[in-house]
Formats: sequence, C-alpha cells, structure tokens
Amino acid sequence: MSNFQAAVLAGALRFAFGLPNPVRRLIAGTPIRLDGQDLHPEAQLLLRLQQLSGTDWRTKSASESRLDLELSSKLVAGPKITGVGARELTIGEFAGRLYTPDGLATGSPLLIFYHGGGWVTGGLETHDNLCRFLAREAGVRVLAADYRLAPEHPFPAAVDDAAEVLRYAVAKAEDLGIDANRIALGGDSAGGNLAAVTAHSAEVDITFLLLFYPGVDASVRRRSREIFGNGFFLTDEKMDWFLDQYSSGGQDRHDPRLSIMLAEDLSNLPPTYIATAGYDPLRDEGEAFAQRLAAEGVPVVLRRHEGLFHGFANVLGVGGIFREAVSEAVGALRTGFALANSAQDVTETA
Repeated sequence: MSNFQAAVLAGALRFAFGLPNPVRRLIAGTPIRLDGQDLHPEAQLLLRLQQLSGTDWRTKSASESRLDLELSSKLVAGPKITGVGARELTIGEFAGRLYTPDGLATGSPLLIFYHGGGWVTGGLETHDNLCRFLAREAGVRVLAADYRLAPEHPFPAAVDDAAEVLRYAVAKAEDLGIDANRIALGGDSAGGNLAAVTAHSAEVDITFLLLFYPGVDASVRRRSREIFGNGFFLTDEKMDWFLDQYSSGGQDRHDPRLSIMLAEDLSNLPPTYIATAGYDPLRDEGEAFAQRLAAEGVPVVLRRHEGLFHGFANVLGVGGIFREAVSEAVGALRTGFALANSAQDVTETA
C-alpha cells in the first residue's frame, strides 16, 4: 500500500469517528461485554473498521508483520504532532532519535522510550507520534531507539541494546541537553518489558518507570489471555508467535531478563506507573507485576483502562478516549519527575 492510499484510509477512519453516535454504533455492531466490563464504543468501532479495511494485525512472516504494524500505525497515529523537534542519532550499531519540545531549556529530564511490537516489529516510525506527544505534553526530552529485532537478533539482543541506550544517554548527557540524574524509562508492551528489565539491572539511579501494558511474565498463561485472546488486536496466537521468534522457541521464557516477574528481588525498581487495558491478553500479568512491586515496597500506581485494548497508546489520531488514556500517563510522568526534584532539593538543602 502506498503512502497516498494509507493517507486516504486514515482520512476515512477519522471521518468515521466524526459520524453521529448512532451511526458509529451501527458500524461497530452490537455492544460487547466481557469479564464485567464493556468494550468502549470507540475501541469497538476502531476494531471493526480495521477488520473491514483488512489492516488488522495478523500472524505472518516477520517482514509482513512489520509492514502490517507500519500500516496500522499510519492509520491511527494521526497528523504529525507539532511543537517538537527530532534529531537523528547513532547509538552503537543502531539508530536513535531525540525529541525536544520547542523552547525547552538544556538540562531537562529525559524519558528513554522503548517501542513495542513483540520484539519483532515496530521502530522509530511506528512510535514517532507517541514519542512526540510524550515529549511535548510532559515537557521533557524523549530518546527512542531502533534496537535490534528478532528473529534476526533473538533474545537477549534487545535487552543488551536497551541497556546500551541508557549507558549512551548518561555518557552523552551534555550533548543531549539532559540531566543525567533525572532519567525515566518507559515503553509499551515489549518495550515496557525492556524498560523494566533495564531499570532492574541499571547501574545508575532511574527516576521513574512509565509502562503501558507491559509483557512481564512469559512463563505462565493468565486468565486474561484466555478471555481476550482473540478479536481485540493482540491475539493469543500472535503472542505465542512473538515469543517463539524472540526466545528461540521458548527456551528462555523463565529467564528474568525476559520474564522480569521471576526476578528474585524487585525492590530496587523506581516509582512506577503501569497502565493496563481491560481487553488485553497481557492485562493480568501487568497487574500482577504492579501487585508484586507494591508488596516489595516500590511506589506504584496501577491504572486499568476498562474497555480499551492492547496498543491504545498509539491511537492518538482517532477517538478521544485513547488520547485521554495517554494524557493520564503523561500526568504521572510529570508528577514522578516533580517529586524526584523535590526530594533532591530537600537533600541538597539538608
């Protein structure tokens, strides 16, 4: 599909979301209720439109799956967010991109954001608008990276690259215009996994963790995989396929660098915000992770967005409910940095 065709489809999608509510409901179909919660009408409409357009995310080869995600992101990300500059970087052997809100002074906090996509798909372009939104709305610099993908580069290549991004940010703090003492890590799905794993093994203090529906335990199947494993963007079949591509047919699924929930001690993790989606196969493991952090004394906020599905953070171009969910996470990030600043000021005064 050409860029022109993708633009036409994206326009049609936005047009559909602008239709009167009764018409949108007619297109979306009969309301869906599972596990005591309603699928949000905007979420149901988007899933239906993706199905009708043939752009839903299916299990194919790695290259075809990457193209699927690239197309899907073009349809739902919306027009490029303005007020943010982007600088291309080279981090080791892979590309990076630094986002800076217009007018932001040097010495700002930094969010390192690891993109999702099952460790197999995704990249700088699929998450470009999300990174721009996070940078602009939180008033911070955001560093994204094109870490190596499986199956060409299986586990633990992505883990190694994620750690390299953090080392790069600390070493290049002055050039990047950031305060090396105020670094947060974040990510969505597989990227949330990499953020948590990197924070757990970091040799520097991490200020905050921002996790959207993270994959944190590949060793067991929880109830949400059974309930929401088909029909809500990320499928049970797709999850198994991703893990097989990334972890050599499942041999590494009990390694804490993949299943961070299996780490013996998580008490060294920083204050954390975890956003889960009610209609997500990954929901239960993300929420179990939040409970484990709280039990080990880590300040953690868990927010379940009932009625939304996996991947909602990238849906900034259509439907207000998706943008509202990301905006809430932005508020948590701003609060995390503000509290860290206050604590630092108290320490310096003392």
